[in-house]
Amino acid sequence: MLFCDLLSTGRGVTALIGGGGKTTAMYTLARELSPRGTVLCCTTTRILPPDHLPVLLSPGEEAVSAALADHGCACLGTPAENGKLSAPELPMARLAALADYVLVEADGSRGLPVKAHLPHEPVIPPEARRTILLAGASAFFRPAGEAVHRPEQFCRLTGAAPTDPVRAENLASLILGEGLGDTIFINQAESGEALREACRLAALLPLPLFAGALQRGEWTCLS
Repeated sequence: MLFCDLLSTGRGVTALIGGGGKTTAMYTLARELSPRGTVLCCTTTRILPPDHLPVLLSPGEEAVSAALADHGCACLGTPAENGKLSAPELPMARLAALADYVLVEADGSRGLPVKAHLPHEPVIPPEARRTILLAGASAFFRPAGEAVHRPEQFCRLTGAAPTDPVRAENLASLILGEGLGDTIFINQAESGEALREACRLAALLPLPLFAGALQRGEWTCLS
């Protein structure tokens, strides 16, 4: 099964938040959805521009339409520091009118597998029809202080200490306490131990939860 079908990714705006593979997930979805319609990839925070897609810098609507007509899929944004892209200048509602699918990386985690959020985070567009929360299974059994972006917030919301390992129970407490995603994907579940912990997490959440390894092209439904 394709990743986009596993997650029932529909047309319109889909936001990806959390840690542990947002960018890989976005481009996996873009590749799979391209045969079904036009796709735009962008961010509401900061991302590095891809080297496998046309990149549009501060384009107008005509430039976006032309790129989609020529290529079917493109990335767009506003030039930012360190060669990164920030949010597009065009409103998200206009992007959703120009493309069949708009995929938005709406969070930052500094490369860590789990993200705990401050009140102003993540930056989910109001137009988002689906918000996919990702976490990396590489966080399991590691101290929260090492595996979590904003560990102080993680500890405040879960009652864990920075030296406590990330486990299904405290990750479930974080997800339930924040209430940010409507779909959960546990990436980096490449071992039996990691998959078992993801299964324990699925049993603690009233949300659809999927797990797998995006880099390997492997995924499954756990709830």
